[in-house]
Amino acid sequence: MRAPYGLPIIENCLNCPHREERLFCNLSPPALQRLSEITSASSYPRGATLFVEGQEPRGVFIVCSGRVKLSTSSPEGKTLILRFASPGDVLGLAASVSGKPYQATADLLEACQINFIGRADFLQFLAQFGEVALRVAQQISENYHLALAEMRTIGLSHSAGEKLARFLLELAAEQDGKGKGDIRLKLTLTHEEIAQVIGASRETVSRLFAEFKKKQLLQVKGSTVILKNKAGLKNVMMA
Repeated sequence: MRAPYGLPIIENCLNCPHREERLFCNLSPPALQRLSEITSASSYPRGATLFVEGQEPRGVFIVCSGRVKLSTSSPEGKTLILRFASPGDVLGLAASVSGKPYQATADLLEACQINFIGRADFLQFLAQFGEVALRVAQQISENYHLALAEMRTIGLSHSAGEKLARFLLELAAEQDGKGKGDIRLKLTLTHEEIAQVIGASRETVSRLFAEFKKKQLLQVKGSTVILKNKAGLKNVMMA
């Protein structure tokens, strides 16, 4: 089914051609059938907001296509990007299980298909299928450990340069940049957004990119970043 924003909408999980090793992608047939019954599919444009930090939980959101930015803000308006969700990720788990407000704001970086399960149906789903409850507990635990790792990266890094070098190397690992030569990365974030990821200012990120280019650690061509000296970036992290 073709929907607004040019997205091919997948009506239910039983007919999904993109099932992977994600939270709800490979459940038992009875659980998958029930999941299909309580899930509603919708398409959203780029820039739409699924939920905001501090909002009472309505339920969970399953990312079927596109990417979603999860961020938190201070009362002064400073924003920190926590992570980026991709297809297969389930958002709002901890809030829906605990009944406490969402702890982040979820904004769409591109047009997405997002499936929704209301909180009451979701809690009944967990009570009915122990395999699902276990998977959800494991996912919440993994999210907790990822959050701690990010806190260590931001809190224990000695400089903004170290944080940016780590960000670029982690992006290379995500995009399978394992070669010994030049590594080409597709960078879809602005300097402002990168600053929000590493806990720095936009001006600092722009200055560091200029420094890294001057040291021939990387090149920038439009939205493509070419890592010229991976070892050099690792040295920045250890400086």
